[in-house]
Amino acid sequence: MKRVSLLLALTFAVMTSAYGQVPGGGAPSPADRHAAREAMLKACDADIKSYCSDKQGRELMMCLRGNSDKESGGCKDAMASMRRAAPPPSQ
Repeated sequence: MKRVSLLLALTFAVMTSAYGQVPGGGAPSPADRHAAREAMLKACDADIKSYCSDKQGRELMMCLRGNSDKESGGCKDAMASMRRAAPPPSQ
């Protein structure tokens, strides 16, 4: 019984320490997030003009996500890179 309890506690400790870690050693820096956003805006410029020209900020991002099936390949790649650079959701 002690062995099972110890094994469960150890498993729980390992799982909780790994939860939420970002590959590469930590959360992306604000500079990384800013660079990813700027690259996305540049790559998606034509898509923004076509589908979301009247949007800004959060509404622009929602519009791009809503039109992901119509986006160019470069825009899709940039959006994926930006998601990887986003901070982890708060718990």
